[in-house]
Amino acid sequence: MPDNTTANQRALEEGIVTDLKDRMTYGSYLDLDRLLSAQHPVSVPEHHDEMLFIIQHQTTELWLKLVLHELGTARDRLAEDDLRSALKHMARVKHIQEVLTQQWSVLATLTPTEYAQFRGDLGNSSGFQSVQYRAVEFALGNKNERMLSVFRSHPENLAMLTAELERPTLYDEFLRFAARRGLPIPAEILDRDVRQPYRMHDSLVPVLTEIYENPHDHWDLYEACEELVDVEDNFQFWRFRHLRTVTRTIGRKIGTGGSSGVDFLQRALDLTFFPELYAVRTEIGQ
Repeated sequence: MPDNTTANQRALEEGIVTDLKDRMTYGSYLDLDRLLSAQHPVSVPEHHDEMLFIIQHQTTELWLKLVLHELGTARDRLAEDDLRSALKHMARVKHIQEVLTQQWSVLATLTPTEYAQFRGDLGNSSGFQSVQYRAVEFALGNKNERMLSVFRSHPENLAMLTAELERPTLYDEFLRFAARRGLPIPAEILDRDVRQPYRMHDSLVPVLTEIYENPHDHWDLYEACEELVDVEDNFQFWRFRHLRTVTRTIGRKIGTGGSSGVDFLQRALDLTFFPELYAVRTEIGQ
């Protein structure tokens, strides 16, 4: 007969290290003392649900940091003509995006009544001011130099976003790679000012049509095009989920940062990163 007092316990194996003095530990490696003490509710008295609000946004920022890390390396690999490695990093971005989208369901448990009890304590802080989110949009092609003014009081953030403004986008690097592979990418695209937002170029659509209608001749480029579409679709799903979460939580109130709130988020759904990759679908099979 087993001892009922220990039947539901797992024995501590002899090889497990328990003397952790002067050793690197799980907590020290991850800097958990600092990470887990970085939640500072400002509501007085402290509202229970403010912790949810803080952690939701902090974890989003951690994932955005990783997205930027992966997008940066994907662009480096494309510039080095290493498409396979670039696709690996793009695939990782897609999985991160799925997690980010799913996270909205947690914040959506915050009811309008609950949020109203501490929203006024947030001042003008707003997700609109997220430098990492803005950097992701820049990396994908939605550049807006006027956004730099939001970060002029924070030199480090301003420098980071300025560097992203001046760097070729993921799409830029892909199209440059395709040109080096011999495809007739229009010079107006290859020579464009990368500080400007990417705009639709009708002259690129026939080039992409060639890739899509002859996938066996351009298989890796064909795959890359679909990976890019996946990234944009996922970004739009995230935007839409954000919109719906805000709608159910604050309705049509003005945003804490001064934006029009829901209307501002709605307009973002009209923005696109890789317009020709959607336009080409109309041409295939014509």
